[in-house]
Amino acid sequence: MDIDYELLKFYVYKKIIGRRQMKAIREEYTRLKMPVERYMIAKGYCTEVTALAALGEFFCLPYCEMDMLEVDRALLGRFSLAFLRKHKLVPVSVDKNGLMLVAIARPLDFVSMSMLSQLYVGPMDFILVPAVQIDVFIDSVVAVQSTADALEDLQRGKDRALVDAAMNPGASNMISKEDDVINNPSVRLVDSIIKEAIPFRASDIHIEPFEKAVKVRYRIDGDLQIRAEFPIESYPAICARLKILSGISIAERRIPQDGRISMTINETDYDFRVSTLPTVYGEKFVIRILDKSVFGLSRTELGFTEEENAVIDRMLAHAYGIVLLTGPTGCGKSTTLYSFLREINKTTVNIITVEDPVEYTMPGINQVQVNPRADLTFANALRSILRQDPDVIMVGEIRDEDTAEIAVRAAITGHLVFSTLHTNDAPGAVTRLEDMKVQDYLVADALVGVIAQRLVKRLCPVCKKRSRTNESEMKLLGIPEPVSVFRPQGCQFCNNTGYKGRIAVHEIMYMSDSIKEAVNAGATAEELRGRAEQEGMTTLWNSCKRLVFRGITDIQELMTLYDD
Repeated sequence: MDIDYELLKFYVYKKIIGRRQMKAIREEYTRLKMPVERYMIAKGYCTEVTALAALGEFFCLPYCEMDMLEVDRALLGRFSLAFLRKHKLVPVSVDKNGLMLVAIARPLDFVSMSMLSQLYVGPMDFILVPAVQIDVFIDSVVAVQSTADALEDLQRGKDRALVDAAMNPGASNMISKEDDVINNPSVRLVDSIIKEAIPFRASDIHIEPFEKAVKVRYRIDGDLQIRAEFPIESYPAICARLKILSGISIAERRIPQDGRISMTINETDYDFRVSTLPTVYGEKFVIRILDKSVFGLSRTELGFTEEENAVIDRMLAHAYGIVLLTGPTGCGKSTTLYSFLREINKTTVNIITVEDPVEYTMPGINQVQVNPRADLTFANALRSILRQDPDVIMVGEIRDEDTAEIAVRAAITGHLVFSTLHTNDAPGAVTRLEDMKVQDYLVADALVGVIAQRLVKRLCPVCKKRSRTNESEMKLLGIPEPVSVFRPQGCQFCNNTGYKGRIAVHEIMYMSDSIKEAVNAGATAEELRGRAEQEGMTTLWNSCKRLVFRGITDIQELMTLYDD
C-alpha cells in the first residue's frame, strides 16, 4: 500500500488541494524522495497545523493544540527534556490504569515511540500536536526552570563579583567581558527572564525594584502579569547584566538610559528595546519585545477586512499625498506601516524612512535613525531626505510643528508620505495637524487618508461561553432584543484570563472631495466624522461591535473604546 498516495487522495478529499494537482504533486514528491506531508508544507499547499489535522484524521489519531493539554509536571520531570525535544514528544498524563497519554508531532515515528516505550513500561496512547508547539512548550519549561535555578543561586549569595562591580563603578572593568560572567547566576537569570517571555507572548518585560524585593512582570495581551520575584540584595547584579547586554553605561545610575539587545530564540530574530528609569529603590527596566517576523505579515493577517483593503488600495495608488496612522503606543502602527512599505517596495521606487528607532530593516529601503545628540531630529532628517530624490517617505512620528509642516509640504510637492500621530480617532488627525499650525487648505490638499487602529483582546476559543445580553448591554449595542454573545471564563489554555491573543480594529477615513471641502471650511472633528460615516466609514466602535457579534471579542473589550 502506497501511504503517500493514499494520503494525497485524502488531501483532495479534505479540499486542501484540487484533483487536477494530484499528478504533478505526486511526480514531484516522488522525484524529491520526500514524504507527501513534508512536500505539501514546503511548497505552501498547507500549513503544518492544517497538514497535521488531516494526518490525525487519516490515521484516526486525535489532534489538538499544546496549550489545551494539562501536562503533569511530575510526570514530565521523569524524562530528559533533550530527548523529548529531539523526538518531538511530551508525556501528558497517566490514568489510574497506567495508560500514559503522549503528545506527538509525527504520527508514524515508530522509532521515537519504541524509544519512549523503553523509558515507560506500560500502555501508551498518542495525540497529535504541531511540532513547533512542542518546541515552544519545552523551551518554556527550560526557561522557567533556569529562572528558578538562577534565583536560588542568587539567594545563596554566589554572585558577589557582579554585585561588587555594580556597586563600585570604578571596578566596572571586572565585568566588561561577557565571557568572565557567563556562569554567574545573574547572567542566567536575565537570559531566562528574557527567553521565558517569548512562549508567553509577552510584549514587554517590567523589572521593578521595591523596598525589599524586585518584581518581574510580563505584559501579555495588554495586561501586566507578575512572573517572578527575587531579593533586592541581588538587584545590582541584575542591573549590571542588563546594562552590559544592552550597551548601557553601568557607571551611570542617575539618569534614564536607552539600549538595545538582539537575540535569536527558536530560530526567530528578536529585538529588545531597553529603557531605564531611576526610582527611589533603584533603576527600573522596561524591555519592549519586537518580533521581527510580525513585520512581514500581510494586511489580511493584520486584521483588515475586504472592504477596508479596498479603501487602502485607493490610498496606496496615490502618487503623492500623506497617509496617517493614529492610535496609542503599542497598537501596531509601525507594523501596519511596514506592511504598506513592503507592498510598494520596488526597484523603480526610492523609499526613505526616518525612524526613532529603526525597528525593522527592509532590503531596498534607505532607513535613517534619529539622533537628537547629533541634532538629527525628524525635521532635520526630513529636510535632508527631500534632497535625496525620494518617491516615498516614511516618518516614524509627527511630534512637532516643524515636522508636520515639512511632511505636509513634501506631500503636496510630489511625494507619498506615511507617518503616525497620537489621536483617538481618524477625524481627530485633521484637528491635530491644525493644532500644529498646518493651514486648513494644506491639510485638505495633502491628506490622502487616515487609519485609526486599536488592539482588542480575542476571547479564548476553548473556554468562552455564550449567554444572553442584559438590558444595559442591549442599550450599549443598540439592539432592541436580547442576543447571544460570548463571555470570557478562564482555563489553562488562556492562563485563566479568558483571552488568548489580540486582534486589530480599524477606522479608515478616505479624504474624498466632500471631506476635503469640509476641512477647507473649518469643520470640526465631529462634523468630519458625520460626513465620513455618511460616505461609508466604519468607526472603531462599530468595527469592534462586529467582532462581539461574531464571538471573537466581548462587550468588556468594546467598552475600552467607549471614551473614544
